[in-house]
Amino acid sequence: MNRSNPLLRRNFLQFLAASPLMTSVEVFAAEVEETLGQQLKDPTEVLNVFEMQAIARENVPNSHWGYLSSGTDSDGTLHANQLGYSRFQIRPRRLVDVSEIDTKINFLGAVANSPVMLSPIGSCGGFHKDAETGAARASAAKDSFMIISTQASDPIEQVMEARGGKGMWFQLYSTNVWENTVAMLQRAERAGCTTVCFTIDLPGGRNVETQELWTRKDTRFCEECHYDGKQKPMFEGLARSGLVDPAMTWDVIKRMKDATKMNVVVKGLEVAEDAAAAVAAGADGIIVSNHGGRATDTGRGTIECLPEVVKAANGKVPVMVDGGIRRGTDVFKALALGASAVGIGRPYCWGLGAFGQAGVERVIDIYNRELAICMRGSGTVSLAAITDAYVQDAGQRFIDPIGRLSTSD
Repeated sequence: MNRSNPLLRRNFLQFLAASPLMTSVEVFAAEVEETLGQQLKDPTEVLNVFEMQAIARENVPNSHWGYLSSGTDSDGTLHANQLGYSRFQIRPRRLVDVSEIDTKINFLGAVANSPVMLSPIGSCGGFHKDAETGAARASAAKDSFMIISTQASDPIEQVMEARGGKGMWFQLYSTNVWENTVAMLQRAERAGCTTVCFTIDLPGGRNVETQELWTRKDTRFCEECHYDGKQKPMFEGLARSGLVDPAMTWDVIKRMKDATKMNVVVKGLEVAEDAAAAVAAGADGIIVSNHGGRATDTGRGTIECLPEVVKAANGKVPVMVDGGIRRGTDVFKALALGASAVGIGRPYCWGLGAFGQAGVERVIDIYNRELAICMRGSGTVSLAAITDAYVQDAGQRFIDPIGRLSTSD
């Protein structure tokens, strides 16, 4: 469709809205792109993360947008991450004094004003020049926590400095050269990280078809921004190696704990059996994650995996969840189902792509505001008060008319 003719586009959208073949979700996403992409210039005017997504889409180059938007195969798990939250309904309590609420957390020593953390996403420099350093400044300004990726565009020391020397964890890809793994662990520890999030859900690569489709639309010369295959800062001075080691087993947890004083959190678990194995291996925490739908295309949303993992962990280690969290009500549901904290990835990168650091700050504000409203509306005055008594499982997924399924174009 010709984007340059707003009248034709608007008429076409009206036609789609009347069509039984088109969901209100798709129409809403298209309307947002049309009406907001070139109009909102102040991040404080952005109402929700879906509007931020539409603005970022106008700014981020096609191939980089494809990287950010892609799941695996037909993106089924990516969509399931969002839709999974629609299975769970909130059971609010009334006439509770909610004049003051407390959203502070302490997750393995990560003290923050909110349970919403910034999950690791690599190559943030592809979305905005502020990159991970800008995201770190934003998270520090809003007193939220951040996990930096092995594949970060900016050096970990620079990002930690932007965080004020604290409040950041390191996400680790193991590599198939153990000396490189140890070197990265020690570098992250020297930089001030207190926890390593060991990502284990990509032992055999991934099939990112949506990313490839978007890359076809990009006419730029790749080396304009990828510098002839230059290594990411975390790999500087290290021997060339693969990003992961497909031969690793659970004994790697002990090897890591022998190599660093940081807490070792296992990221990428989806089933009870692996949660029990992680606890037995000595992990200090668990992150329920499917890499934002970018690992195996299981069709299960992480929120649907969370209850069995929490049950298997049995209170021995804290559990966190990421993937598909788009509203404060989603945060509430995750906490009610046993998560101690949640991670957001794509949404803060939408903020980064839209407005740089200021956009990330606005995204954090949106989540915190929506969570506070939900807590008050549900009669919960602290995170500890949010239990499974406040949610029920409807047993099926529903389409949310505002924003669901909008992570990819």
